[in-house]
Amino acid sequence: MAKATTTGAEGSALLRWIATSGLLLVVAVPCLFIIIQAIFPDIGSGSLAAPFSLFFRTLSDPDLFGLAGNTLLLGVGTVFFAALFAVPLAALRALFKVPGAIIWDALLLIPFMIPPYIAALGWIMTLQPHGYMEQVTGINLAGLIFSVPGIMIIMGLNTFSVVYFVLSRTFETIGARYSDVGRVFGAGQWRSFWRITFPLAMPGLAASLLLVFAMSIEEYGTPAALGRRIGFDVLVTGIENRISEWPIDLPGSATLSLVLVGMALVAFMIQRWLLTRRDYRIVSGKPQASDKRALGLWAVPVSLYFGFITFLATGLPILAILATALSRTISGGLTAENMGMDNFNELLGKGSEGLVALGNSLALGVSTALLAGLLGAITAYSVVKGRGRFRLVLDALSITPNSLPGVVVAVGIILAWNQPWLPITPYNTPFILLLAYICILLPQPVRYATASLHQLGDNLESAARVSGSGPLKAFIRIIFPLILPSMVTSMILVFAVASRELVASLLVAPIGFQTIAVYIWTQFDQGSAGLGMAMAFCAIMITTLIPLGLIGLLRWLSKGQVAGLN
Repeated sequence: MAKATTTGAEGSALLRWIATSGLLLVVAVPCLFIIIQAIFPDIGSGSLAAPFSLFFRTLSDPDLFGLAGNTLLLGVGTVFFAALFAVPLAALRALFKVPGAIIWDALLLIPFMIPPYIAALGWIMTLQPHGYMEQVTGINLAGLIFSVPGIMIIMGLNTFSVVYFVLSRTFETIGARYSDVGRVFGAGQWRSFWRITFPLAMPGLAASLLLVFAMSIEEYGTPAALGRRIGFDVLVTGIENRISEWPIDLPGSATLSLVLVGMALVAFMIQRWLLTRRDYRIVSGKPQASDKRALGLWAVPVSLYFGFITFLATGLPILAILATALSRTISGGLTAENMGMDNFNELLGKGSEGLVALGNSLALGVSTALLAGLLGAITAYSVVKGRGRFRLVLDALSITPNSLPGVVVAVGIILAWNQPWLPITPYNTPFILLLAYICILLPQPVRYATASLHQLGDNLESAARVSGSGPLKAFIRIIFPLILPSMVTSMILVFAVASRELVASLLVAPIGFQTIAVYIWTQFDQGSAGLGMAMAFCAIMITTLIPLGLIGLLRWLSKGQVAGLN
């Protein structure tokens, strides 16, 4: 018994050691070096002299106020347009019988799966002078897309599906019963909705809009593709400029990174303040009717409205991407003679740069999914099943990347692993990209594993220990197989995002090493829009259809196993 106890303690300690070492390497070290570099500007040369000298100089730089103001303006504007698109759709979807509701849900999920920078490039090809819209309709809307409101509208179309899905489920939970009570007391239908139903949905609205704000202030591709043409720089592009343009300003980029993180944290605090001011509890132990009302004569206008927003968010960007990918030359326009598979043939030709980039991204995506999934499962197990206060530290480290924009993670990775005094470093190798991807995406498998572990009782491990197994063997033979379906789902999502990640790829990719995102960005910079869009179309197919297909297959297999047991 003493030997079994010793083995169990060693196995538990090993899992905790793996989780701690992994989180320190992937998360803590980059975050720490951002802070150190901001405070000690000469840390790269091993000097701790003149602390805070460049930190306060950067904070007092007039350019910083412009970057921060533009970032805040972009975040708030994107939130406004995302809410403008999402709230009416969500209310209609939840409270009324919308024709083809399931189909609309599937179509409105696609904008979230399309990388924002690819959608932005599609909009450029559509609305630029002599673009597709002008060729088809004669209307020139270049003034709209190359403007600050235009950037906000495009980013709102890229992110509104987050608000739509959260808010529609929230409205569905509330139902129409509270609004009916208001109507009994003399309020009209619209007044009952805005004074009763809508305020009760504030938790879902605040959470989803906070996510949209965080996504918009950390988004690099759309501001870089559109904002730079009109001189609209934000913190993300400012950080990238300080790293990629001479003279390199590492302390300045670290300071701007801290400002960006602080802005995200302030938004989170505002959300918490809004949600603690009132009581939003609406679910009790009593059964609640959830009947939806018929639209009647409004069924056709509502369907047309859903179709219009779906076309703007999903159809138009994909059509623009495909049209550009099939065009032999951009100047040839939308003519039958100018269409062909030339770009796809060149992209996927044997030994082509595009095929190499595609293989690099797929290899990195699979590696990131496997390693992040394994580390996430071990971390979640150490947090949920572990003891002591140290598990709270692990939990905090595991969710820290949620508050770190991708550009901040990239800066931290560069600062941590580009130090001249390091005897060995993954910098300027593909492994540096792997570290960046794992850091950015680690919270996904951790949250999935945590949710699954909370559903498992302690009796399974207790039975294993009675049989002589330690925590390590019980985790490998019992716990991990039980949480594997959830982990596979999270790893599929990690693969989809890692395969197309842009900002970390641009900043930390080794010289000459191309990924899908780097290839697309480079082709547009070089004027080869057709090749770039051919790769973009392939990326959308890979990162949308394959994950959705695998998730559907996984659910089908799970149902088959349950049916077999019955």
